[in-house]
Amino acid sequence: TQIIAASFDSRINTPGLDEAAVETLQSEKTMAVDSIMRMMESKQQELSFIGMIGQFIEPVMRPLGFDWKMSVSLIAGAAAKEVVVSTMGVLYEAGSSGDNSGLVHRIQQQTYTEGPRKGEYVFTPLVAFSFMVFVLIYFPCVAVIAAVRKESGQWKWAIFVAAYTTILAWVMAFAIYQLGSLFY
Repeated sequence: TQIIAASFDSRINTPGLDEAAVETLQSEKTMAVDSIMRMMESKQQELSFIGMIGQFIEPVMRPLGFDWKMSVSLIAGAAAKEVVVSTMGVLYEAGSSGDNSGLVHRIQQQTYTEGPRKGEYVFTPLVAFSFMVFVLIYFPCVAVIAAVRKESGQWKWAIFVAAYTTILAWVMAFAIYQLGSLFY
């Protein structure tokens, strides 16, 4: 980033540039540095422990159209489903503007950076629908599992509920995404 900033600074300090050109170069410098910083932060996330977990489970979730960040947000959502959105906000680096428009914009602009889908958008309407169906159906929060265990008096029913709902969610999201991919 320092080299790019220095390159822009040398162009900005060129004698004879008018004020509009200087403002344009300063704006381009800020955008370039911000873009590089986001890329570095994203790479840092990928190499973190949570990134490794996400990449480990991504092959299971890829047939549903999900990337590793979506997969990690689903794991975090086991505590409570509303945690899925906040985890996505952190992973997709939505910023701290206090509203959801930053997250919506970041999600809409997210593209694959490698692999066979490089350059394609991660969140298409089909992926978003598949993701919403998965979140709606999958593993109820830990409190529900604890309540099922307490009410039934056995762990087998709690484990059954967790496994059944997660498998059902995977199958439904798979069907939606794969069948939708034939037409969309």
